[in-house]
Amino acid sequence: MVFDLLIVGGGINGTAIAREAALNGLSVMLVERDDLASHTSSASTKLVHGGLRYLEYYEFGLVREALQERERLLKAAPHLIYPMHFVLPHENAVRPWWLVRLGLLLYDNIGGRITLPRSRALRKTDTNYLKPLKRQGRGFVYSDAWVDDARLVVLNAMDAARHGAEIVTHTAMIAARRVGDIWEATLSDGRTVQSRAMVNAAGPWVAEALALTGANARSGVRLIKGSHIVVPKIFDGAQAYMLQQPDKRIVFAIAYANDTTLIGTTDIPVERPEDAQITPNEISYLCEAANHFFVKQIAPANVVRTYSGVRPLYDDGASEAKAVTRDYVLELDAAGAPLLSVFGGKITTARHLAEEAIGKLAKVTDWQVSRVTRSAPFPGGDIGAFDPFLVKVLARYPFLGEARSLRMARAYGSMLFDMIGPMIKDADDLGEEFGAGLSQTEVDWMVTHEWAHSVDDVIWRRSKLGLAMNEAQIARLADYLKGKHVEISAGGRSGDNIVTGDPVR
Repeated sequence: MVFDLLIVGGGINGTAIAREAALNGLSVMLVERDDLASHTSSASTKLVHGGLRYLEYYEFGLVREALQERERLLKAAPHLIYPMHFVLPHENAVRPWWLVRLGLLLYDNIGGRITLPRSRALRKTDTNYLKPLKRQGRGFVYSDAWVDDARLVVLNAMDAARHGAEIVTHTAMIAARRVGDIWEATLSDGRTVQSRAMVNAAGPWVAEALALTGANARSGVRLIKGSHIVVPKIFDGAQAYMLQQPDKRIVFAIAYANDTTLIGTTDIPVERPEDAQITPNEISYLCEAANHFFVKQIAPANVVRTYSGVRPLYDDGASEAKAVTRDYVLELDAAGAPLLSVFGGKITTARHLAEEAIGKLAKVTDWQVSRVTRSAPFPGGDIGAFDPFLVKVLARYPFLGEARSLRMARAYGSMLFDMIGPMIKDADDLGEEFGAGLSQTEVDWMVTHEWAHSVDDVIWRRSKLGLAMNEAQIARLADYLKGKHVEISAGGRSGDNIVTGDPVR
């Protein structure tokens, strides 16, 4: 078989392009050498946002596009992406009050029609927002959205697979060459696959993937490390705080899973993708950033988890890491079989990037494509408003309990009905409990439908339950997954890493 498109990279850009292509009826293979979202795409600040601070660098087009995409994503995945209020305490020494207010007014209007509440000044009655702060003076409240970044990657892959794409994880492309108007790619599992076009969406490894093809790129990437810390919660409520630092950087403090607060991010230039490790200096910086604003103080000893990712930003020559553009560049090499390389990008604009990528490729192929994903819901997203949907889940599955119902409704949306099915009548029917509300039924779903392979896949990327599980529970889960992998392999599939056709219904 000759695929229409071979995609290298299973992050947000690669899976979004696979979805766009598959929904257009193209035959697609995506290969990822590790797990889906195993690097940059699971190391974000978990926001779907327009990028308020990008206005400071005159990135008006990017902000407009991102705000429009925010609206589309809220409708397409109301279970996974939901509104969040952001409190912006004001300190005049960093930016004047009038400048911040002007920026927020622009943010409210530059994206066209929005459904989220518009920005406003903080009021004395905003006691929940003000109480955690040392200085309860002037400030602002505005709206953006929260997303489980790794799960959004998985949903893109699932929708692509539902429409016929072949998603292959734990498999690398080790060589590729043009043979006439066809790409021939050698994979680490021993296969040679052919495609009419190729997309290089390898993120921080885009240059390395290009080298495997023998092609040259005009563009380059600038590798910027972003690190985050997780600490026991330092404020009550479901809001987030946008903290302006004296160095004019922005740090977010966000209500996070299992009664914790997520704090990030840093912007540190690095030389290699493998440098995605937080340093003691970064941990101290983030603690100090929070301590400057909050009554409850934290120290590096309070940090319960850290994560870092390397963002492959398009190299626009900016002198400071914080000023490097977050926009993307798609470079097309049409000297023979087409090769499209992706430089930069962000979670919020990945769907738009994918639409543009397939459009560019269509111009040099005979593909007939349209903008198919603009109003297409993600798997599980056909639920309407979330709150009434959660009421249905609680009524149908009282044995899940409120906390687990909320978590699973958020994670799976309407797919929760497929997962539990008509045969499960009570908690015992869910099978073994691994801890923190993670059942055998849910783990089996992740393995069978979501390409989960390891403990990290399950407790950090498909869920964030690692924050609530102890070492013994994690060890038991690891043993179960080893047996599950052997069982699936013995059943005739090449491991648990390939799903084609319809993995959901």
